[in-house]
This record gives sequence, C-alpha cells and structure tokens, in this order.
Amino acid sequence: NCSMVLKTLHFITRPLSDEEGNFSLAYIITIHKELEMFVKLLRAIYMPQNIYCIHIDEKSPKDYKAAVQNIVNCFENIFISSKRENVVYAGFSRLQADINCMRDLVHSKIQWNYVINLCGQDYPIKTNKDIIRYIKSKWNGKNMTPGVVQPLHMKHRTQVSYREYVHSGMSYVYPTKNIKAKPPYNLTIYFGSAYYVLTKEFVEFTLTDARAKDLLEWSRDTYSPDEHYWVTLNRLNG
Repeated sequence: NCSMVLKTLHFITRPLSDEEGNFSLAYIITIHKELEMFVKLLRAIYMPQNIYCIHIDEKSPKDYKAAVQNIVNCFENIFISSKRENVVYAGFSRLQADINCMRDLVHSKIQWNYVINLCGQDYPIKTNKDIIRYIKSKWNGKNMTPGVVQPLHMKHRTQVSYREYVHSGMSYVYPTKNIKAKPPYNLTIYFGSAYYVLTKEFVEFTLTDARAKDLLEWSRDTYSPDEHYWVTLNRLNG
C-alpha cells in the first residue's frame, strides 16, 4: 500500500528549499540483503527532485527482490537497474553494476547534476542541502574520486588475471597464473575509493570515450577494479 509507505515512513514529498529543488542528485544503490536497512537508507536520502537507481544482486532471494520492487513501485523517481549482475565482492561485477545504473540514468527525464554511489550498508550523516552545498563549494564541475598512484603492495591486483567464482552460497574472486598485458594507452593506474561523486558530463564520457571503454575491458579480470577505474579515468589529461 503506497500511501501507507509514504505516510508511515514519513518520506519527504516536496523539495525543502528552492536551492535543493534546482539541484538534482542521482544515486546508485547496490543492495543484496537487509531490507530494513535499505529502507532506512532510502528514507534518509530521498528527495522528490532526485533520482535513484537500485541494483539488486541477481543472487538475492526472490522474496527480497519482490519486497524491494514493491517499495520502488511507489515512487516515480526510483527504479531498479534494467540489467542486474551476480555481484561478487572485489569482482568486476561490482563495477559493472554501477555502470548498468549509469546507462539507465543518462536516459532519465530528470536532469541530474551529480551521481553518488552507495551500498546497502551506508547511511548519511549530512542532509541533502549539506551535500549539495559541499559539492557547490569547491567541487563545482569536478569529480570526487580520491586516490594515489598505484602502491607497490597493490600491484598484484592489475598484474595477474583474476576470475570470479559465482555461487549462491559462496562467491569469490581468485587469481589465475596468467600475467596481464600493460594498461591500454600506457595509462598510469591510480588507486582509491570505489565510492565517488561524479558529474553527469563525466558519466557520459565514461560511457562513450574509447579510452574509458578500453580501460573497462582491460579491468575485467583485475582485482576490485572499482578501486582503480574511476580514479584513473579522472586523472586523464584534459
């Protein structure tokens, strides 16, 4: 019952200020468990002027998927990713899940300014207004992808080829004996957070630019590619 969901969970139904109403954020939330935690997160970050793409792990139980779908159906600006992955921790599938949502978001009718990615166990400590004011303060037109040149102890992540083992009970990433080729375009690999705040222009760039596509393909058999992909692209000249 959607009216009950909105009323009992006290979802915000109108922009709380003109400043917020004129600055829309997109969110990508990757989830696989703990429905109640997801609902609390969604309630905390929900604004009617924003847009939300939910990626549900394909391995999640049917009843969990159905429950999330029932909640999402109550909102015009929340949707489930059109393509879902069997997500493996530290695997390429985790990066692909974000990209699947990005492909959906760039075709959205809502003209969002930045995208923020979260997992189901995140929770905000700032309000929506705090977040957009922080973005506007010194990051206007810039991406937040903190990182450093690939440290020596991380080299194995991109020097050896990795594979995903997918099983409903236990999924994991394991190294093979194959040595990887050098990165495309002789790119310097950076390492940082898998979590980001990205401009819409940068998202469109990552989905269309040849360098971005080739780096993505090269990253397919690396360990935890989401920790190097965004931060490396953001440091390309120009």
